[in-house]
Amino acid sequence: MFAVLRKQALVWDPFTGDQHRIALPPRFDSEEPLTNGAVLRAAGDVHFQVVLVVQATDDRVLGCVYSSDTGLWGNLISAPLPSTNNLSRMPAVLVGDSLYWTVIGNIPGILKFDLERQSLAVIPLPMDMLEEENELTVMRAEDGGLGFLFVSQEDLSAQLWKRKADCDGVASWELGRTIKLDKLLSLNSEMERDCIVILGFAECNNVVFLWTFVGLFMVELESLQFKKVCKAYDVVCCRPFECVYAAGI
Repeated sequence: MFAVLRKQALVWDPFTGDQHRIALPPRFDSEEPLTNGAVLRAAGDVHFQVVLVVQATDDRVLGCVYSSDTGLWGNLISAPLPSTNNLSRMPAVLVGDSLYWTVIGNIPGILKFDLERQSLAVIPLPMDMLEEENELTVMRAEDGGLGFLFVSQEDLSAQLWKRKADCDGVASWELGRTIKLDKLLSLNSEMERDCIVILGFAECNNVVFLWTFVGLFMVELESLQFKKVCKAYDVVCCRPFECVYAAGI
């Protein structure tokens, strides 16, 4: 597991109890609001990587990678990110050799951190996703590629989108399945149907955590099996722990 303290990154293995405290690189230990990060480790390897991203105050997003093998941070990389947008606090999703985070705001998108090329880029989403009350999160598509889950507050539906490339290698978004959440979760009254919020996503099992006025639900997107986790009304975020990322490179 991973957390950011005042000037340190804390990497913690809850199974063994091992902890590593790592001093943050320049620009990350200043007043810049650290937004997100991830830990990667190959299966059976004792070494790991820490990937940090931060939204700077000059309309940029910054990224940096730490290697426990060398004990050093790599070069600082950056990409444009308008101040009207913000990186989501949802955990990253690993697809191939890249990490992805959701970008929310006036122009929603997906931030891509290519670990092999050491580059950052923002992938735009379809233009009809711009309404602020709607919910979305990056996820793995059913074919293992990049996708995202979009929840429309208008009709309480969940749309599963995936990134597809044509014969010329040009990538675009394609709508896959649509799930009627109000019918699936038996949300009947007007109050129960008022709002659905994405609070967490467990990528290895394709499970999404949804807040409603009825309670917090855990929904398995492939089988559509679901379970009410609790009736709490003040849950703001879920951080499911499944495993340590297996590095793709």
